[in-house]
Amino acid sequence: MDILTEALGSMRTGSPASVRTTGHAPWGLRLPPVAGAGFHVVLSGACWLVPLRGARGSGAVRLDTGDVVFLRDGRGHILADHPSTPAQDENDCRFTPGSPLGTVTLGGDGPPTSLLCGNYHLDQSRPHPLVHQLPELVHLSTADGRHADLAAAVRLLRAELDQPRIGAAGIVPALIDSLLLYILRAWYEGQPPESAEGWAAALRDAAIAPALAALHADPAAPWTVEGLAARVGLSRAGFARRFTALVGEPPMAYLTRWRLTRAAQLLRESPASLATIAARTGYGSEYAFAKAFKRAYAQAPGAYRRASRGGPRPLDLAG
Repeated sequence: MDILTEALGSMRTGSPASVRTTGHAPWGLRLPPVAGAGFHVVLSGACWLVPLRGARGSGAVRLDTGDVVFLRDGRGHILADHPSTPAQDENDCRFTPGSPLGTVTLGGDGPPTSLLCGNYHLDQSRPHPLVHQLPELVHLSTADGRHADLAAAVRLLRAELDQPRIGAAGIVPALIDSLLLYILRAWYEGQPPESAEGWAAALRDAAIAPALAALHADPAAPWTVEGLAARVGLSRAGFARRFTALVGEPPMAYLTRWRLTRAAQLLRESPASLATIAARTGYGSEYAFAKAFKRAYAQAPGAYRRASRGGPRPLDLAG
């Protein structure tokens, strides 16, 4: 069971929105907070990312060709050729008919920087801890052979965007969608084993990783702490301590979280009846399921389904 894919799938509420941005120095672009998570890929050139909060220049991060940035909570920020360059609001986003991307061009007549910017539609109301434990800003460099898989994805994106060919309208959105998995995999696999904590350690742990995989593979099974512990060859107490230390909550609490997360995903994406969803997520009755769901999501399953069927709010570059 691929826990990373499962966790992200449970949070996705739509396809990513993306924009090709070209800034000619001097240039600065102010991006307000967005729903979901933001990302940037530097296709060519270099620039700076400056957080909106705090003093100008404070916390600025230099981005070079091939760098990838993931903003976990979609927080506001500025992209600019230099931290001191005044920033303008995004107001020139246009989507070309038949193209998967819009385009933004701004700045003066200096050296250009080309980026792919966008948002991943992720439900942040109850984020999966695998995503929530990430740093607010994930900055990955693909220079010098680092993160080879992510670098290959960036090269493919650059090639399709620079020289669109037949099939590009289908290939580019699929690459952007897959990019999120490449980003998170690169970050988690890049954590040194000796200092990894939380989910970075749990996904590698010889006992906890298979226990998590089992819970994800069959959330409806009548799992117990004793049964999980026996499955991975640990005592009940030893397993519970190790699971709680790495995952951040006890085994049965995480199982309840995952059952309700899967239920919310099924309510958004499938026409299955409430009774069917209850059975598929380990609840003995529709009543028990509805009670647990309302306690976690502050609304009944039917109301949640009706609200979610409206789809994600259309986003431009600013969200």
